[in-house]
This record gives sequence, structure tokens and C-alpha cells, in this order.
Amino acid sequence: MNELAIVQQEIVACTRCPRLRDHCRHIAQVKRRAYLDHEYWGRPVPSCGDPQARVLILGLAPGAHGANRTGRMFTGDKSGEFLFRALHQTGFSSADGSVLKDVYITASAHCAPPDNKPRREELHNCRPYLERELALLENLRVVVALGRIAFDTYLSIVKQRRDFGHNVVHHLKPILIASYHPSQQNTSTGKLTAQMLREVFEQARNLAND
Repeated sequence: MNELAIVQQEIVACTRCPRLRDHCRHIAQVKRRAYLDHEYWGRPVPSCGDPQARVLILGLAPGAHGANRTGRMFTGDKSGEFLFRALHQTGFSSADGSVLKDVYITASAHCAPPDNKPRREELHNCRPYLERELALLENLRVVVALGRIAFDTYLSIVKQRRDFGHNVVHHLKPILIASYHPSQQNTSTGKLTAQMLREVFEQARNLAND
């Protein structure tokens, strides 16, 4: 088993944040009415994608009834559908999102937090997993941070300060691109459109090829 797979096993078994573990288990028991016949994952959600990826997507945390239900990052909710549509259009995934090409998806926190708001200490607890992933993804050239928390999480690792702006490129190593998060709050209001997100990944592709 390679080191990246070992990191994912450790993520799934993680118990560093009791509040988040309790919340994930509670959601998995109560469920949403539309998913009453589903067996929820209810554990920390591992990263997924191409180990040879040149592009890494850094999100916030699993959705309570999305990834916390399915056990796969950005899978099972509207945010994921919006993201995977953009990834398919830019050549990073298969049409159904089941196969990722040249891209790896991880998160600032691997457990679904109440109200989508992990605490600072919870983000700190999860950060070593991301640090190890960044070290193990040997071909990595571009990081796409979805949302301000993901953006700040990455900057805390590379010890930089930058201003957040959608589709703004920061020439670090790896290169950092900031994007609004594809949450329904952003997509339903038009703050983030399908074209805007597609342009982020077109830029990521171009920078990875440069």
C-alpha cells in the first residue's frame, strides 16, 4: 500500500475532533427524509482522485447529507454536482464524475461540521493530513482553493498572506488559485456561475501545462 493510501486510512479512523465525530454519527442516524433508506457513511471522508495529479482541489468539509452520506468528497449533493460538471467540461473527470483525471480532491476538514463551520482547532487538527498529501503528490503544480477557509488553510501551510479574490492566481509553489465555493448559497444567488467555475479550472489546466 502506498503512502497516500495510508494517509486516507488514517483519515477514516481519525478521532481527533469529538464534536465533529458526534455530529457525523448523529446525522447518519437521523438522516434526511429523502435518504431514509440510505446507509450513511458517517465517518471522516477520505480524499480521492489521481495520485499523479498536477491539480489539487481543496474544499471546506464534507456536506452533512452529501459526502457524509456517500463517503466520497463532493458526492451526493448539489455542490458536488456543480463542481463535477465543471471538472468534466474541463477534462478533469468522466461524465458521471466517478473517474478523476489529473486532479485530486481533499478538504480542510474531513468531517462534516455543524452549520458547515469547523472550529479553528478542528481545522488545525486536520491540517497535518493535508500537509502530508501536499508532500506526497509529487506532480502537483496547482492548488484550487474553494472558499475563503480553504484559501486560508493552504496559506497557513505555506506561511503566506494573500488577499482572497475569485479566480485570482497567486504564484506560489504550487501555484494557488482562489475560487468561490460551489455551495448552493453561492450558486443559487449567482455569486458563482457555472461559467465562472469552469474558467477557474480552464486556468488551472493552462497553468499545469505551462
